[in-house]
Amino acid sequence: MLDRSGHKGGLSYGQKIFLLATLPLVLAMAMLSFLVTNEARVMSQREIAGLEAQLIAAKREELKNYLSIARTAFGPIYGNALPDDEGAKTRVAQILAAMTYGTDGFFFVYDYDGKNIVSPRQTWLIEKNWAGLRDTEGTPVVDSLIATARQGSGFHSYVWPKPSTGRDGRMITYVIGLQDWRWAIGTGVFIDDVLASVAAARQTTEARVQRTFLYIGAVTAASVLVVFLSGLFLNIRERRLADAKLKALTQRIFDTQEEERGRVARELHDSISQMLVGVRYTLELARKRLTSGDGRAGESLDQGIDNLNGAIQEVRRISRDLRPGVLDDLGLGPALQALTEEFGKRTGIETAFETVVFRNRLDQDAKIALYRIAQEALTNIERHSGATKVTMFVRGTKSGAVLRIEDNGRGMPATRSDGLGLRNMAERVERLDGTLRILSTKTGTMIEAQVPLTHMLPPTGATKASA
Repeated sequence: MLDRSGHKGGLSYGQKIFLLATLPLVLAMAMLSFLVTNEARVMSQREIAGLEAQLIAAKREELKNYLSIARTAFGPIYGNALPDDEGAKTRVAQILAAMTYGTDGFFFVYDYDGKNIVSPRQTWLIEKNWAGLRDTEGTPVVDSLIATARQGSGFHSYVWPKPSTGRDGRMITYVIGLQDWRWAIGTGVFIDDVLASVAAARQTTEARVQRTFLYIGAVTAASVLVVFLSGLFLNIRERRLADAKLKALTQRIFDTQEEERGRVARELHDSISQMLVGVRYTLELARKRLTSGDGRAGESLDQGIDNLNGAIQEVRRISRDLRPGVLDDLGLGPALQALTEEFGKRTGIETAFETVVFRNRLDQDAKIALYRIAQEALTNIERHSGATKVTMFVRGTKSGAVLRIEDNGRGMPATRSDGLGLRNMAERVERLDGTLRILSTKTGTMIEAQVPLTHMLPPTGATKASA
C-alpha cells in the first residue's frame, strides 16, 4: 500500500529500531517502577507498624510501672484491712487522688457496680454510677474496665476527653482489681503523640514513594530521549561516562550512609531518655522504701544506679560507633587509638597502636574510609579470629597514607575471603583509588589499606590539625 508520496506505508527502518530499543526499556522501567514503589511501600508500612507496636508497648510498660508504684504506696493499708474497713478505703482513695503526674496523668477507681470513687482531674465523675458508659466510637468504657479488673489486670483502649484540654483523645489504660474491696484501680496515658508520629511517618513514606515513582519516570523519559538521539551505538567515551556516573553514585551512597549514621547517633542520644524511665521508677521505688523504712531501699537504689550507668555507657558506645566525634575533632590518629583501646578493654585482647605524625592532612573521605576499614577489621577479629593480640599502625608515606592491622589469630578461611565486610573494605579503598592487601595464614592475618597522595591535603595557616 502506497501513501500520497508514493512510498509504502508503515514504519521506517529507523523507527522500528527505535521502537525495538525503547519499548523493552519502557516496559522494564514501568515494571521496575511498580516493583520498587510497591516494595518500598510494603517495607515502609511494615517498619511503621513495628514502630507503632514498639511505642505502644513502651506506653503499656509505663502504665504498669505507674500501677506498681501506686500499689507500693497503698499496699500496706490494703493488705492489713478487712473487706468492710471504710477508714482504710478512704485512706487509699486519698493516696490515689494525690498521685497525679504530668499534664493529664492520674489514677481512677471504680467499684464493681460502676460507681466512681477517685478521679482527681475530672471530679465531676466522682460519686456517680457510670455503668454502661460508652465512648464516642461506641466502645464500652467502665463495664470493660470492671470486667478486666475482675479477671485480675489488663489493658483497655478507648476515646476519652483530656483533662487539660477537654478534647477527645485515644487513651490506653491499665487496670487492676482489688477483689476484697471490689475495686477497679487504673491509670491511663493518651497516645495522640504516638498516633501523630505514625501518621506523619506514613505521610512521609508515601511522599517518598511518590517521589521515587516520579524519579523513575524521569529517568525513563531521559533514557528514551538518549536512545532516540544516540541510537544503539555505544562508544568508549560513553562507557567511561557511565563508569564515572556509577562512581559518583557510589560516592553519594557512602556520603548518605555517613550522614544517616550521624543523624541516627543524634536521635539515639536525644531519645535515650525514654529508655531511662524504668531507671527512674526503680529510684522512685527506692525513695519510697527509704521513706517507709524498708531495708530493701539500698538494693533498689543500687539497681537503679547500675542500670543508669549501663544506659549511659550504651549511649556513648552507640554514638561513638556511628560517628566518633574524635575523628572530626582530633583527626584519624587519635580516633584510631581510641578505637583500639576501647576494643582491647571490651574484648580483653591485647592491643598495640602505633602512628607517625603526618606532615600533610588527610581529607575527610580518606579519614572516614580508613576509620571504617579499621572498625570492620576489628569486628572480624573479635568475631572470627580467636586472636590474643592485635597491632594497628597508621602513617603517612611519600605516596599517601597506609593503615595496617595485624593479629595472631587462626587466619581467614577461604569461605570468608569474599565476605561482606571484606567487600566493603575493598569498595571503600577502590573509591579512593587506593589499594587493599590481605595476607592470611594459620598464624594470623594482615590487612593493609593504602590511599594515594591525592587525598593528602597540604597544611595551611588555617588548618594545622594532624590526620
